[in-house]
Amino acid sequence: MSISLAKFQLEAIAKLNEGMLSEKREIILKSCTGSGKTIILTHFMDSYSRSNEGIVFIWLTPGKGNLEIQSKLKMDRYIHSSSTKLLSDIMVSGFKEYDFCFINWEKLTKKGNSALKEGEHTNFLEHIRKAIDEELRFIIIVDESHQNDTIKSDDIIEYFKPDKIIRCSATPKNNRNVFKVEVSESDVISEGLIKRLLVINEDFPRLVNVSDKTSYLLDHALQKQRDLRLEFYNRGIDINPLIIVQLPNNSDFLLEDVESFFNLKGITYENSELAIWLANRKQNLEEIENLNAKPVAVIIKQAVATGWDCPRAYILVKLRDNMNEIFEIQTIGRIRRMPEVKHYGSDLLDCCYLYTFDDKFTAGVKQSLGKGALDALRIFLKPEHRNFSLISEQKTNVPISRDGTVVLKVVCEHYMKAYNLDNDVEKNRKKLEMRGYIFEEKVVEHTRSGLIRELISEEFRQLDGVLVVEPIGTCKHGRDYHNCVADIGMKIQLDYDRVNTVVRRLFCREVKCMDKILNLPTREHYAFVINNKHRMKDDFEVAISTTGNGPSNKNRVTEKPFSFPNQCFFTYDGNAKSQMGMTKNVYKGYLSSAEERSSPEKIFEKYCEVSPKVRWFYKNGDRGSEYFSIVFENNLGKQKSFYPDYIVGSVDGIYVIETKGGFTKTGESEDIDMYTGKKFEALRKYITKYPSIDECIIKGGIVRQDKQSQELCICMDEYSDDIMSTCWKLLKEVM
Repeated sequence: MSISLAKFQLEAIAKLNEGMLSEKREIILKSCTGSGKTIILTHFMDSYSRSNEGIVFIWLTPGKGNLEIQSKLKMDRYIHSSSTKLLSDIMVSGFKEYDFCFINWEKLTKKGNSALKEGEHTNFLEHIRKAIDEELRFIIIVDESHQNDTIKSDDIIEYFKPDKIIRCSATPKNNRNVFKVEVSESDVISEGLIKRLLVINEDFPRLVNVSDKTSYLLDHALQKQRDLRLEFYNRGIDINPLIIVQLPNNSDFLLEDVESFFNLKGITYENSELAIWLANRKQNLEEIENLNAKPVAVIIKQAVATGWDCPRAYILVKLRDNMNEIFEIQTIGRIRRMPEVKHYGSDLLDCCYLYTFDDKFTAGVKQSLGKGALDALRIFLKPEHRNFSLISEQKTNVPISRDGTVVLKVVCEHYMKAYNLDNDVEKNRKKLEMRGYIFEEKVVEHTRSGLIRELISEEFRQLDGVLVVEPIGTCKHGRDYHNCVADIGMKIQLDYDRVNTVVRRLFCREVKCMDKILNLPTREHYAFVINNKHRMKDDFEVAISTTGNGPSNKNRVTEKPFSFPNQCFFTYDGNAKSQMGMTKNVYKGYLSSAEERSSPEKIFEKYCEVSPKVRWFYKNGDRGSEYFSIVFENNLGKQKSFYPDYIVGSVDGIYVIETKGGFTKTGESEDIDMYTGKKFEALRKYITKYPSIDECIIKGGIVRQDKQSQELCICMDEYSDDIMSTCWKLLKEVM
């Protein structure tokens, strides 16, 4: 099975490789449920073993759910011809170089287990000793590490005398002396692997008066299930969304209530639409994970088994537990996966739903997920805005250019412009050196030396800096060079061969090229790439994202009419002190506590609400065909969708507005979006193409806050990242 890795997965693999080179023995991989942690780890194990000799990986899993077998099967599926083993295989044949061994913790730590008994066969510990005598090196992966953090577990790990220990969890315990690899949840969401938001108690009134709380929650859940099912049906997709009903322990009476509710709705065990998963009772669980499986709901008590993967699960009903229950993020994780590993561009289908009256559980969810867990309402478009329309642009999925000459051109242009270079390679060397690039025929690493009295950051900052210098050897450091080039490629989503060709043509003497930046002999070239990997990764990324001329596919943009959706799935922070209605928003019931919103967006919305020039404003979505978008391209010709933040009706026209991070009091930029310049260019081209709509002039620009004056400023004609430029005008004087 060939699988295409997401950018964040490639970056996590690169970071794991960095961790293997660090002086720290332990690596923490923090990765949320649904991020493809097994995919990340299996591809890392494969790539690392290919470039290192004498390696054996030991993957330790929790005792429940046969997770070691699941993980082994996934590696067999993802990495063909890999030598994977279970404990039973090890007991027969021992450990061999490049083995990937999947072992259940419980079989090693449980009293009376057979694996560690003395007997006729060579026992487990002797297999380890024999492997160490043969100079095999163990690397340990501890899956779901929060579940087996005990002294006994650590003793087992130390039997292997491992070079490195990689601990993996969605909720790891803090540890200072480790190398941390954290997968950003927002990256996982943006790749479409998990749902955008967890919506809590959608459309619940401020005061709920009910005679039966269980029925009230289940009614909402079942209606949501039917809405989801209908939306999938209308799109021609055969997915049956699943409700998970979680009962508290010692609650047989609640189980009867839930079963009675579903029976009255025609959802029963007999017709296979109701399933149950308790310790002593299991029914209708066969193939429940299939997207079109019959069960509409499954009843559970505690969190489902670790590793259970049911992407069609959309709704969790958590019935109140009067006991002081610890919140388990794993349960929420079960409803966060996207069923087809992609977003549908629909608020309804791209979110998951929680219904509960358990305040402690709700508080735990919000604390764990932050802005990923919000309250929600359905709000409706005001009648006077129902006829508004613009032309929206959509991508035509033109593939990214794989032409090495295009990559070479945009990278070369970036270096020439950013560092003021020319065709004089000696002057170029001096200019790059002045800007922080390292030129040595040696590998240079930085570390620190000194005395620490307290484990506080100030003490670490006061340590003496130490340079570790090692002579370069093309054989010895060949793997390091190849890993660095691969890391640069991962950053810009290009394969090793193309990036290596570009790097060698631009910087190495051995390869002829008209656009030479440097002319380094092979040894110096290797050292240059190894010593400057992080600088080069940043420069290559900037090269493909900033303004410039790349191949154009603009003629292949799809145009379609855009109107404000008649109803809006509105998420907000129900705990915010201010719940003021914003009367100028195009939707009735839009609140000042709207989330998710960046700080620039919140400031801009407050401005719109009080500005005498603003008649109305619309907050655009950030993905999906139902929202307004403009197409632009990176410098490799890859199409990207730009969703401007706001459409604003002003006294002198319609404004299309993108908000960005502001400028500090000293004028430094706080904008972290490398594509701002590209988006500005795309907005200017759009306005030129569509100068008016219904005799209303269309205008637009980038809005940022100047923190020195506390004023919002707008850039409309030519973009500048300097607030002192005349390109920036006070927003109140324009709109």
